[in-house]
Amino acid sequence: MNKPCLHPDDLPSSQTIKLSEILFRQLEEATKKSFFLACDRMTRILLSSCHWYFQINSGVLTLILICNNMESYRNIMKTVPQFADRLKQFANRAKITVSSPIDKGIPWVLSIDNVLPEGDLPSI
Repeated sequence: MNKPCLHPDDLPSSQTIKLSEILFRQLEEATKKSFFLACDRMTRILLSSCHWYFQINSGVLTLILICNNMESYRNIMKTVPQFADRLKQFANRAKITVSSPIDKGIPWVLSIDNVLPEGDLPSI
């Protein structure tokens, strides 16, 4: 195990770390609610067809979508450009992760800066 470079007095306390974790979870939940409200009706219906949440890791906001079936997966993948545009309102650096149903493939991880416009997407 690596020893920290800083003196123990310079490291955050366990209480500070726990509080930071709680605040991050609250920020993720608030972002989820605001994101959902910012979406149009059809996008909300798509989001309701899968399990989704936000995660913040190293300052990067990640929208994680886990699809229950291939139909919702295809529909979500077609809507990724809209998700990317909406995420740009919430963070400068963000990613989208889309997981297909279990054993049907590997998750896609896309930076919002690398998402093709809706008309340029390949057909699924």
